[in-house]
Amino acid sequence: MKKLALVTSVILAGLLGSTVTPVAAQDAAEDAAGGAIRPVAGSIAWSPCPDTDPNLGNLLKGLECGSLQVPLDYRHPDGKKISLALTRAKHTVADADYKGVVLLNRGQWPGGIGRDLPTRYAKGTSGLAQDVGGAYDWIGFDPRGVGASEPSVVCDTDYVDPGYAKPDPVPSSPAAEQALVERARAYAKSCGDIYGDELKHLGTKDAARDLDQMRIALGQDKITYFGTDWGTYLGSVYASMYPNRVRRMVLDSVVSPSGVWYQDNLDKNETTEQNAKIFFAWVAKYDSVYHLGTTEAEVEANYYKGEDALRRSPVDGKIGPAEWADVFEPVVYRSWTWISRAKVLSDWVVRNDPTSLRATYTVPGWPHQNRQAANNADQCRDASWPRDWNKWHADYSRQYAAGNHFLTWTNAWYSAPCAFWPVAAKTPPKVGDKSVDVLLVQPEFDTAHGDGGAYETHKLFPNSRLILEKGGHNVGAALSANNDTCLNTYVGDFLRDGTRPASQDGVDATCQAPADPVPAA
Repeated sequence: MKKLALVTSVILAGLLGSTVTPVAAQDAAEDAAGGAIRPVAGSIAWSPCPDTDPNLGNLLKGLECGSLQVPLDYRHPDGKKISLALTRAKHTVADADYKGVVLLNRGQWPGGIGRDLPTRYAKGTSGLAQDVGGAYDWIGFDPRGVGASEPSVVCDTDYVDPGYAKPDPVPSSPAAEQALVERARAYAKSCGDIYGDELKHLGTKDAARDLDQMRIALGQDKITYFGTDWGTYLGSVYASMYPNRVRRMVLDSVVSPSGVWYQDNLDKNETTEQNAKIFFAWVAKYDSVYHLGTTEAEVEANYYKGEDALRRSPVDGKIGPAEWADVFEPVVYRSWTWISRAKVLSDWVVRNDPTSLRATYTVPGWPHQNRQAANNADQCRDASWPRDWNKWHADYSRQYAAGNHFLTWTNAWYSAPCAFWPVAAKTPPKVGDKSVDVLLVQPEFDTAHGDGGAYETHKLFPNSRLILEKGGHNVGAALSANNDTCLNTYVGDFLRDGTRPASQDGVDATCQAPADPVPAA
């Protein structure tokens, strides 16, 4: 039986506490500068990447690596500098056919490493036509605060990995919720203690300024850009600040600019539940393989049965309900994980065998620690968040009580440090431009964003075209393991010579998502 969160009308202000920090007034000089901040004379010295990287293995082999010094604070461009880590796969066509650079960002919210991406596009493993892949210099980078860029932010590591099963994300009482709130508060404080004023300069607007510094250092008058997930918001902000510096832009799985970030995260809880049920229905279709039930409801009940067993007795004292949620989170983002996760579920629930659960669970090491801190640092700074925990409690309790059980409270604790973030938030930049040449790619069942962000961005950029992938489950639908040849063709044609679908009312073109995976008998 599913464990229900305590939904109470008790006023939690005294119990849980609140931290009230006013939203910062926008710095007038920063706003006035916008995209017109004085260019900084940066340069990149390229050299062959090492064959192995401590976090990316051999994924950088064959690429060039470099770094770029940019201002920490763009209001003071001659002041303190930080370092951005970049990679490059150079064009292979004749210089006469060279089309410039493509800057790549995979998102994974703001904390995703991106230095490995050029290999995927330059060498044709993404499904991109080889004549297009060879015509560009493909540029990967770790955004400020992320990966090999310096500083690479990591706060109190106990929040992500205390060395034992983390607290149950679904609070069973006000006291349990208070304990989780205090963990989030302590984590936010640790970030402030370690990074101080640096946190004021980790946000999407400064990351967009970094993109333009890359453009200058790469010697380009204009750039082409391909962004996924948070990378779509970064691209939208860049195109709004520097519209005359964009040659072409592809945005795949599109963030809603009006919802950053509290409302977008609440919306994600709804789409997460929808996609969890799609996964449960798929498992039910293959009951002869997994023996977890012939209906979505039966499989869902077995999923929570497995979670309850871990709640009573974590595997090895390290894999409890929080880790169970981490193991199954990918199923709502990427359908190619369904087979492996269905096996974990079947092995644990049907056979009481934790072998595949142990093998699938990843101890949250450095990349996860960095991703948590970088995500919070960016999102908590980008826009205002409720500073009174009563608001969070009311919203997440309401969603959970309405049946959104799969990741609602897990998502809450991921973002909860923003309620106590040690630097004040900014007002999000205005997004939109009439001229920028944008191609929007949107899977229909996008857990992270729904499809509303794509429709909204389509209106904000009237010269854009929107391609909807019907039945698509996967965040980052084009040029990915999804292998949607229809989407890949549209994106390839756009990158080759700017070809786009004719403008229609609403969606401009559609693709049918590839078939769902089929398990071996």
